[in-house]
Amino acid sequence: MLSVNDLSMQFGSSVLFSRVDLQFTAGNCYGIIGANGAGKSTFIKILSGELEPTSGAVVLEPKRRMSVLKQNQSLYDDYSVLDTVIMGHQRLYACGREREAIYEKEDFSDDDGLRAAELEEEFSELGGWEAESDAGRILQGLGVDASLHQSLMREIDPRLKVKVLLAQALFGHPDVLLLDEPTNNLDLASVVWLEDFLLDYEGTVLVVSHDRYFLNNICTHIVDIDYGKIKMYVGNYDFWYESSQLIQKLIRDQNKKAEQKIAELQTFIARFSANKSKSRQATSRRKLLDKITVEELPASNRRYPWVGFKADREPGKDRLFVTEVSKTVDGVKLLNKVSFIVGKEDKIAILGKNELAVTMLCKILMGEEEPDEGTVKWGASITPSYFPKDHNRYFDGFEGDLIEWMRQFSEDKRESYLRTFLGRMLFSGDDVYKSAKVLSGGERVRCMLSRMMLSGANFLVLDQPTNHLDLESIAALNNGLEAFKYNILFSCHDHQLTQTVANRIIEITDDGVIDRLCSYDEYMHIAEANKQ
Repeated sequence: MLSVNDLSMQFGSSVLFSRVDLQFTAGNCYGIIGANGAGKSTFIKILSGELEPTSGAVVLEPKRRMSVLKQNQSLYDDYSVLDTVIMGHQRLYACGREREAIYEKEDFSDDDGLRAAELEEEFSELGGWEAESDAGRILQGLGVDASLHQSLMREIDPRLKVKVLLAQALFGHPDVLLLDEPTNNLDLASVVWLEDFLLDYEGTVLVVSHDRYFLNNICTHIVDIDYGKIKMYVGNYDFWYESSQLIQKLIRDQNKKAEQKIAELQTFIARFSANKSKSRQATSRRKLLDKITVEELPASNRRYPWVGFKADREPGKDRLFVTEVSKTVDGVKLLNKVSFIVGKEDKIAILGKNELAVTMLCKILMGEEEPDEGTVKWGASITPSYFPKDHNRYFDGFEGDLIEWMRQFSEDKRESYLRTFLGRMLFSGDDVYKSAKVLSGGERVRCMLSRMMLSGANFLVLDQPTNHLDLESIAALNNGLEAFKYNILFSCHDHQLTQTVANRIIEITDDGVIDRLCSYDEYMHIAEANKQ
């Protein structure tokens, strides 16, 4: 269906990948992975024709249609939501508009009649009569209410625009579907709907995503961009990860044995070369030594951070008491008599259809906002640390480097001490002298995690900490939160992190909260059963 032949891409002297030959076939879903900067989005843009490769070719079978998830949210501001989705099938949309224009003519000619007949036939063959209902079904599956379908794109919430553009990509049964981070800003229910849609999809799907659970559920193959190459592996993300770790270990073990043998031979040669009775043996050992090579591990773009939270003191019995907390913003009631008590073993995932409500709860807990009603009481021995969803205020306007940025949060001002925490999140060498205000989104998140590790807190509050992180950093954060001994209260779009860290789920509703002591998967199973 889709193939790349001898494909290479470089910017200046920097080679992203070279000599790539791959075949993508119908009925399969290919997860594209790689470190930040490895070239995932560039590869998608080359496949879609948005970028020209340095060399090689992309070949799509004749009469096959490709659809791409657009990233420009303002591109369709003058069109209705429904029209924007239908524009995902350009020929169908153009056919429909030309057909309507002819019928609106006051001086309808014989030629117009002939052209209208041609368009009617094409419109029907392309599925035009079902277009609005199909578009509406996809929109509602992604959580865009029918009341908004005739609204102009510029009138709707930016978070809904993301869903509309995703619906546009999915519309009209394309043969090849290219999706770059399709789960960004999707609520969990929409992600589940998208998974089901793609599992039933009969065409070819190529998807870039940082959501491991999503990749595991939908992928039949993994396309790994690393070492300046692009290689394809059968299986989902977990299968690829376990296999790649095993291969790396085997190579390291093989190298270690070779290095030991080389050391033994070098010692023998050095010891006996001057001894005439042993010189023949030394010569044979030298020839053997020349044949032994240590296979170097190829240089990888991947870098693995380390996340670990260590509390300076053990918390006491009382942790956190939230009682009848309510909050209204701009006439909208975000929190309605929210009450819960955090116990000794609790690691709590906060869910809610309205993410503003979840963020507001976190802000109230941390004293950044005051509730209209109710109280928040922390235990006397609790020292919380907070990862806010919007953390740009920590960086914007700060004129210093990363060492100076970290120094403002630390009693120990030594550079060597601060480097320890920055180094865990991959800021090493001269990286620590980068200006804090020019960091990328992912770099800012890693700095915020460095700050949290530095704090010595015994209660962690995190609001969407995986945003902007690559797969390696998300896995490191996942491991760090699992290993933390004390309380965590967090919201997160990453299914796997939520499932493996949380042992209690609190969902914010219009009437208060639903509070269950269970895993995330168990909670979702109960919620689905209650719907039926």
